[in-house]
Amino acid sequence: MVLDKLANSGRYYSLHPLFEQAFRYLQQTDLAAAQTGVHEINGKKLFAIISDGPGVSEAKYKLEVHRRYIDIQYIFSGTDHMGWKDLALCAAPNDPYQEERDAAFFPDRTSSWFDVPAGSFTIFYPDDAHAAMVTGERVVRKVVLKIEVEV
Repeated sequence: MVLDKLANSGRYYSLHPLFEQAFRYLQQTDLAAAQTGVHEINGKKLFAIISDGPGVSEAKYKLEVHRRYIDIQYIFSGTDHMGWKDLALCAAPNDPYQEERDAAFFPDRTSSWFDVPAGSFTIFYPDDAHAAMVTGERVVRKVVLKIEVEV
């Protein structure tokens, strides 16, 4: 898991062949005017999901993991409250992995919480169980970039 500011994104280009293209999308797109929903960048290998709204409470969050995609979650406005847990320490999923949604959900709770302010991003790999948008009624505009693990 990584937490950093978009201004430092160049440090991460070498971690994956599509990271530079992903971060350039964030830097060159008018995210204030972009429509919510899915935006194709490089076919199914790299796409963005733009959302704008409130999240869930700490009582209702679920830890999730993905197998096919790495998440870069960029906060455009507001502050996202996120949780993290090493997948190796999680119990069996209570909602098993489904390929069509690329997600499994776990009953585990985490004590690793952090705030991600506007202008910052996280990177979650397939071994990072994470909970995002644990903001309650606070509104957050964010972009989740989905980057295929194997290009």
